[in-house]
Amino acid sequence: MAKGQIRKALSGFYYVYADGETYQTRARGNFRNKNITPLVGDEVEFKFDSLTEGYILAIEPRKNELIRPPVANIDQAVLIISCKEPNFSENLLDRFLVYLEYNKITPILYFTKTDLLDEVGYERIKGYADYFMKIGYHVLLPKFGQSDELVGEISALFHDKVTVFMGQTGAGKSTLINKISPELDLKTGEISQYLGRGKHTTRHVELIPLEGGLVGDTPGFSAIDIPQMELPELSKQFIEINEASDYCKFRECKHVHEPKCEVKARVEAGEIAQERYDNYLQILSELENRKPMYGKNKR
Repeated sequence: MAKGQIRKALSGFYYVYADGETYQTRARGNFRNKNITPLVGDEVEFKFDSLTEGYILAIEPRKNELIRPPVANIDQAVLIISCKEPNFSENLLDRFLVYLEYNKITPILYFTKTDLLDEVGYERIKGYADYFMKIGYHVLLPKFGQSDELVGEISALFHDKVTVFMGQTGAGKSTLINKISPELDLKTGEISQYLGRGKHTTRHVELIPLEGGLVGDTPGFSAIDIPQMELPELSKQFIEINEASDYCKFRECKHVHEPKCEVKARVEAGEIAQERYDNYLQILSELENRKPMYGKNKR
């Protein structure tokens, strides 16, 4: 019996790192019977006959887990935000942030492809970046006309952390990781001119030792599912809305039609961005109209 961490999952095999060695393992059938799937990042107990013959016996409790991408026990996520090709979408950004906040993963916002912007476009993006920085997020925005001078600032954040890179397809995740550590030589793809979307180039999730921590490159996607949550939970995933909620007249205020709502007052005063509030309302409406999922565990 040994203990280790799953660092890669590929074609039904789980590659477990323990004491300086990597073991190729499979999951015992009882996991399937219990509807449990081992994830990259899991701390596990396993036994082995050799480096290529092993079985996972137990999975330690997870502090968090994501299904898209399938990875567990994450400390932080570098959220890659494309400014152009594909174009910047604040709605998509807010959905990623709700996803991460709900799963207790610290977001780091990194804007890519700023070198493709003209001055007007750059100032628009800078306005968004300044706002997210003001409300408390760690934001990395390259200077006008540049695209990668902040690579060193990102890699300095990896130490003793499990970090995943996330973002829409074609946003430049693999390209950025290659700039941080060229020897990784992760496969990169070109943007489809016809669709304006990227081709999926990352086929599996893998945690790679880098700068004193572990980082993962994960498949990109251009849409994201909002987690199943109770309606009052949503406002807690928006930092500035959650802070203002303490001053609303009603404890369970949804910040829609209620009187003496501090959130609406701050939106009107320009202290909370109108776009953020609009995205909150859109997601709230989706949750209200979502059919209940019976048999699902609630937090």
